[in-house]
Amino acid sequence: MMLDRTAVGASPYTLALRQLLAEKPEPVAAFTVGDLEVELICGPDSLWTIVRRDGRGGLAIRCAYLAGPFDCRAARHEQGERVRVRIKSAMGEHVVALAMPETQPELLRVSVWLTPARPLLVPFLPRDLYPLDRNDDPTTAQGHVEAAQRGLNSGALFFRIAEPDFGTVLYFQNLTALNDYYLATNTKPDGAVGGEWPELGYLPPTPPQSATPPVETLAAGREIMLSDALIAIRGLDDGSEDQSALQFLRMLGVVYKALDRPETEFRDWVERSDRTLKDLATAPEATVRHYGHLYAHPYTASEYPDSMVQLSLLSAIHDWGRWNGTPHPLEKEFRSGLAKFHDRKLGTLRRYLPNVGDDKDKDAVDSWYLYHPQLNLAKLALDGDRSARTLFLKVVDYGIRVAHHFDYKWPIQFNVRDFSVLTATANDDRGQTDVGGLYAYVMLQAHALTDDPRFLREARAAIDTAKGMRFNLNYQANLTAWGAAACMRLWRITTDDSYRDQSYVYLASFFHNCEIWESRIAAARHYKNFLGATCLQDAPYMAIYECFDSFAAFERYLEDSGSDLDPGVRMLVSEYCKYALDRAWYYYPDALPQDVLAEHQRNGHIARDLSFPLEDLYADGQKAGQVGQEIYGAGAALVFASRSFHDVDGVPFRLYCNQFLRSAERTGPNALSVQFDGGEGCTADLCLLRRDGAALPRATVTLAEGAVVRQSSSDGRLSYRVPANSRIAITWDSD
Repeated sequence: MMLDRTAVGASPYTLALRQLLAEKPEPVAAFTVGDLEVELICGPDSLWTIVRRDGRGGLAIRCAYLAGPFDCRAARHEQGERVRVRIKSAMGEHVVALAMPETQPELLRVSVWLTPARPLLVPFLPRDLYPLDRNDDPTTAQGHVEAAQRGLNSGALFFRIAEPDFGTVLYFQNLTALNDYYLATNTKPDGAVGGEWPELGYLPPTPPQSATPPVETLAAGREIMLSDALIAIRGLDDGSEDQSALQFLRMLGVVYKALDRPETEFRDWVERSDRTLKDLATAPEATVRHYGHLYAHPYTASEYPDSMVQLSLLSAIHDWGRWNGTPHPLEKEFRSGLAKFHDRKLGTLRRYLPNVGDDKDKDAVDSWYLYHPQLNLAKLALDGDRSARTLFLKVVDYGIRVAHHFDYKWPIQFNVRDFSVLTATANDDRGQTDVGGLYAYVMLQAHALTDDPRFLREARAAIDTAKGMRFNLNYQANLTAWGAAACMRLWRITTDDSYRDQSYVYLASFFHNCEIWESRIAAARHYKNFLGATCLQDAPYMAIYECFDSFAAFERYLEDSGSDLDPGVRMLVSEYCKYALDRAWYYYPDALPQDVLAEHQRNGHIARDLSFPLEDLYADGQKAGQVGQEIYGAGAALVFASRSFHDVDGVPFRLYCNQFLRSAERTGPNALSVQFDGGEGCTADLCLLRRDGAALPRATVTLAEGAVVRQSSSDGRLSYRVPANSRIAITWDSD
């Protein structure tokens, strides 16, 4: 959201802060880092941190709300901290620590713990962040909020204080650290970070109050973390869409590196792919025959075949065959029935087959459903599939007519015959805002196939029309990812820097919609959600299809980016893909306990013995798989395997890496040089795996500067942890 605000009303908390600062109380602690001056001051019922910049305004951060008198004393600060205090009050003992490293003078961390004196009910805690003007007045500082927390995504708030020109601020609440609080109070941090100017920041969730209020308490004598706020502060950018997006991504990268991030685990996506392909080929719930051809059900024994599902699976199976060296028989079978989706009269791919049941509107199509099958069809064509090329060139012009009809601003759903709008907007009164990015990528594929400049013009027109939506660009996560890939490809073709910069707008919207925290609430303790994107701009869950399709788009994005990509952006994109390889494992029902699976599904049923993923996992711990078990998401395992497992000719082992490889070059009879494409300051997991049943040789992994990487062995593989952007040498013994 982007809301211009001037203070027209004020809460009692805002007015109390204004009065406190007008009295200019003596600080209990103070320090300076760079051009930022930081003070810790006591008010009647709260402890505050005040951050000022050279007469250009500042921030007030409520460290602790005591609801009455308190005693504040300095304490011995721990390594990395600037200040630590202990606060005694009727509630118990608070500990507040401030950290602000010299090496990162833009980042302030405020951490707060409480040890209750007795079992403590928490009926309300106020927000913790207020912008200040030059006179420390929160009621007259002017600025606007660019983005706030959506649902259970990251607890992030991105805003500007423009008058006075204090700067740009990213407030990030580390929700991972607050799991114990949510469990103790039976609450969830849904939309907890946001507010109305000037009262912003984190509103700790508390049990709903009523005539019979809840009785969940914080336990006496047990320390619990109440807040872990990371606040990045930078000077004002020029306010443009692309510069604000880049600023957000850079600041998010700074915060990200300061977080304690979860460990990743090796996942055998090759074995998972083998099981998936076997189940696709043999399980009666997976496929159905029409017109003599084999088609996939979208969900287990449920829903009619459709072109998006068929082409998504076909593309993934094709990638698997190229990786494996031999096409899988299902590729031919799924390809043979594609022509039945082709409406020759309209010149387009239909969503459904001609014999679809009367319970479906065969003329209705979601906008993204029109173009996503074209994306995978063009991908097959670019890989040399002549029939795919012929079919793609028959249908691409219809997609252009649709784009022109809607002026590159697509509705949610329309009629394919007359373009009448069936559903114009989503809950937020926007259409499918990021379809233009997907459309642009398809146009660039068409340009690559034909060298026809009109397709390039179409791609540019779609991206240009999408400009100006800022953080409201994201509709569906994977479409936003393909939009970023389209922008980067456009930049590579045209050398127009505005397209590279516009890719940052797509990425800022994507990462705004991510859960950069690890939930332990209810069923969520059985799976991972860190860095997962919720599938839609207002969806309550992460979905497997959006997960692996974004992964595939980001592979293309990084491939086209080169050295001109901002390092912080490269790091975030690479880390998303790294965690996707780990996190996505838990979409498979056999990886979850039976009791966390939903008893009823909207589509089909859950068969734990089939290696098809569930559609939905929830950060708030709802039961998994409420939407259904996706056969249309079965390509996930094949996509992950074909991108993260690598066979090199003449090398007696297989490589696994959870960062993309940019090169793997034989440098000698028993030597291999490998370049990773991850972010600076991050890590990659490298494994040497048995190949064709042969035993693993003795091997040595060496970094470019000559350091030998320590090896760990487990389950028949050799494992190493290396810098994510490193070039390494692997050598091995002959016998």
